[in-house]
Amino acid sequence: MCGFVGYYEFKRSSAVDDFAVIARMSDKIEQRGPDSYGYWADHNEPLVFGHRRLAIVDLSAAGHQPMQSSSTRYMINYNGELYNTPEVRSELEALGIQFKGHSDTEVLLEACAFWGVETALSKVNGMFAFALWDKQDKRLFLARDRLGIKPLYWGFNNDVLFFGSQLTAFSGHPDWQPQLDREALVPYFRFNYIPAPQTIYKEMFKLKPGCVVTIDSQRQVREQSYWKLTTHVNSHEQPVDITQDDIESLLSDSVKRRMMADVPLGAFLSGGIDSSLIVALMQSQSSKRIKTFTIGFHEPEFNEATHAKAVASHLGTDHNELYLSMNQAADLVPSIQQWYGEPFADSSQIPTYLVSQLAKQQVTVSLSGDGGDELFAGYNRYRLAQKMARPMTVIPRFLRRGGAGLMTAIPESAWDRIGRLSAKLPSQLGNKIYKFAHVFKGDLDDLYQSLVSLWQQPEQLVLGQNGHYQWPDVSSIENLVSRMQAIDGLTYLPDDILTKVDRASMACSLEARVPLLDHRVVEMAYSMPLARKIQDGKTKWPLREILYKHVPQKIMERPKMGFGVPIGAWLRQGLRDWAEDLLNPIAMDQAGILDTQQVQRCWQQHLNGTANWQYALWGVLMFQDWQRHNGIGL
Repeated sequence: MCGFVGYYEFKRSSAVDDFAVIARMSDKIEQRGPDSYGYWADHNEPLVFGHRRLAIVDLSAAGHQPMQSSSTRYMINYNGELYNTPEVRSELEALGIQFKGHSDTEVLLEACAFWGVETALSKVNGMFAFALWDKQDKRLFLARDRLGIKPLYWGFNNDVLFFGSQLTAFSGHPDWQPQLDREALVPYFRFNYIPAPQTIYKEMFKLKPGCVVTIDSQRQVREQSYWKLTTHVNSHEQPVDITQDDIESLLSDSVKRRMMADVPLGAFLSGGIDSSLIVALMQSQSSKRIKTFTIGFHEPEFNEATHAKAVASHLGTDHNELYLSMNQAADLVPSIQQWYGEPFADSSQIPTYLVSQLAKQQVTVSLSGDGGDELFAGYNRYRLAQKMARPMTVIPRFLRRGGAGLMTAIPESAWDRIGRLSAKLPSQLGNKIYKFAHVFKGDLDDLYQSLVSLWQQPEQLVLGQNGHYQWPDVSSIENLVSRMQAIDGLTYLPDDILTKVDRASMACSLEARVPLLDHRVVEMAYSMPLARKIQDGKTKWPLREILYKHVPQKIMERPKMGFGVPIGAWLRQGLRDWAEDLLNPIAMDQAGILDTQQVQRCWQQHLNGTANWQYALWGVLMFQDWQRHNGIGL
């Protein structure tokens, strides 16, 4: 696992010390690769590569980057891990290709050199992002893995093409003068992340998952997909010939491949279905006790650590846990924005960082259970959509509005107190009731947007904007929940979940691997009809059946919690001073970006308990903090 950065100056007006510039840029992502630093510049073109390495496989100098192909035609700058390196290497060796070392970087490089980029990508299994320079044809290839596990940013600024693992690296270049893209703020405040291909800056982009961009010396750009998630979706809910043994065999193989490393490894364990299954499959294939890591909370409605401990005890892992206090969070929060390079506001970024920090004390690689909800219909919103589809079609809208009004007549805080009366009721009951009420009074066509929106009308929050977000085209998928799964796989998964895990783990120089997002598992899961995934009201049914072979069902039976954080209470208490400083109305008015009155109204309602605006306010706070550190005149 590594980090890389590079630039191509189309109009070099003066002499530039490329070594000093790329060193500054690379230093800004040092945490992604503290083991070594590499640099390369083309003597014939104004192209420069910088690389930071976190050595995982082949710890020798033979894995050093940037790396040149055996033909000397190609140079690669690569971040990631391939899990079928032996197979691809053997195929290339049979064709006469010779290798100097054992790194997956060299295998990927020679595969691209021999077969071409797109054919090579169709053969590899892994998570990756890379830049490949063709010295002969003067073309730069930028590629990202199928699911978007690894990041890649690129774009033009002041006649310089920038590309790399994180936006923060670009600020090391003297010509970097970005401009705030206000249009990107509308989807940001809706989702608390900026969906690809947009970033917070104009003319800077996230490369979409499964895509390759080619840029030549004439600044001509061509982008194309080499893999599309939607082509694997069972659009018409047809039965498929996939057995439970098929699923278990493939998952076991995926886990086994991701346990290959020349450094210590472990796993994140929340005690939920997905992480418990990954740990169970790891332990079943290991002669040693797997090291597992969990974050707990002192607030019972958010604490999954007791469940994780029960799973770990049953499986016999070497379990480690850390309980997070409000004071610890308050110490950490001011530094969060520096990991992301742009506004990002999934509050579980806090425990994700801390569990990564905990794991890094003992291991260099950690497996996670991310992806199970998107693949096997695990989110509560999927079941809610199933239940609401018919009532929203049959019940007149005026009656639904009346019912919604009755639900919201009771304050969220009162609903939360009711929720704490029984362990069978979901955590944060008030937030869920209010979201249900908002969705119930709307139209079925707007159901998904209502369920995932933190600000229902963000264009009214961002001054001077009436932008409309272009949703991915999933119109060919008949089933409502399957459409929702596809949209989540295209947006929420790469731009929220995987972004959070990558930045938090890399901030600790820890490699996070995601067995459920092996593209073979993804293709199999999305090809299955929804009826296979949700049975008897229980989600992720195929995963449950496999898990119950390893962990008793009674240990796993409990309401889904998610990786939640008591951010609402913290904002009223230990984080209040920090928040009020960022929400200073005079400073907000001077910035002229957000509707200050609307923000202040929500803040006061949150403080007095009449409404719980925790997630919407967290998005505003993360933006304000990012803005403070990056300047309001962008």
